[in-house]
Amino acid sequence: MRIKQLLPALALLTLATQASASTLNQNVSWTIDRPGTTAKFRVVAYGDSIYAGYNGSTLNAAKYAAPTVQAEYLSALWNADIESVRRTKSGAIASDVYNNKIVAERSYMQASNTRVVTFEMCGNDGLQARTAYKSQSGTCDDSVLTAAEASCKTYVAAAMDYINANAYAGVKLKVISNLHYPGYNADRVQSTCKHPSTGATVNMQDKFLPSLARINFLMCDLARQKGFKCADNFAQYMGADYDSNGDGVVDAEALRYVDGESQASYVNRITTTLRSTLRDANAKFVSASSSYDYIQSDDTHPTYNGSTVSAGLFGGSTGTGAPRYTGFTAGKNPIWNQYGHERMGWAVSTYNVATP
Repeated sequence: MRIKQLLPALALLTLATQASASTLNQNVSWTIDRPGTTAKFRVVAYGDSIYAGYNGSTLNAAKYAAPTVQAEYLSALWNADIESVRRTKSGAIASDVYNNKIVAERSYMQASNTRVVTFEMCGNDGLQARTAYKSQSGTCDDSVLTAAEASCKTYVAAAMDYINANAYAGVKLKVISNLHYPGYNADRVQSTCKHPSTGATVNMQDKFLPSLARINFLMCDLARQKGFKCADNFAQYMGADYDSNGDGVVDAEALRYVDGESQASYVNRITTTLRSTLRDANAKFVSASSSYDYIQSDDTHPTYNGSTVSAGLFGGSTGTGAPRYTGFTAGKNPIWNQYGHERMGWAVSTYNVATP
């Protein structure tokens, strides 16, 4: 590992312990430098470890995390240089992303060349609630899950309102990315606590999936109400790219949030009607016989293509590079469905507007 080359073993252990118990700023600015262009526009992304491109290191992150993948698509569409600004904090819960990234670092989206603002949050609220629930003994207490849902709703709404009020007036696109379900297969275990009515233990996946569905619904529904688009990562990660149940619809499309549907309809579709089509994103099936791993070995963070950039304890980094691809077939790069970050970046890019 690169950390071991830079730090003594004792320091490495100390840093790893600190990182696991707290948050870590991971800020990156990477410009897609398209040959023969002069115009330069900016994509600003706020979030936690997902948009950060976290890869287990306290010093670096994926160069091509989802926001930078989106910038590459935009560069081709607009024939322009695109600066991907990622203002992220790994480990941050929704309130932290809102207060210490979106609000405290609003200047990045206020720049006059900003054309896209995107954000993601709530993953750590959900993960912390899941850990708390799994540690319970005696009678199960759902309040840790409902509190996470309530906090997510509060800060997603606040973030959208704040971006609407403070982003540069020339911004053409605002997008939120919702949550995939990390550890879907691993949650097929029983709880150590017992249901208050039946006295039986609870299946963890059965408990967490409806909570996650409610969070994803509120993200996309708030986006509909507040002028944002919603990149449905849950559908992109958890459903196959073919029709596995014979209902005439590709699974990933069937799972997507539908503008204007009710929460009850969405949650029932995810947790009951189409439950059999859900698959752990460690094996994202792009056809009936071919799959790719969208999740790193930590069973949480998306996989990525390419190298890393400095982002972490010693500060962020700024860099420039040529686009990886000169053209896209049907709006997709050659590896759009092979890595988690590539798929997420493509999902955001589907809302790109034709001109800057």
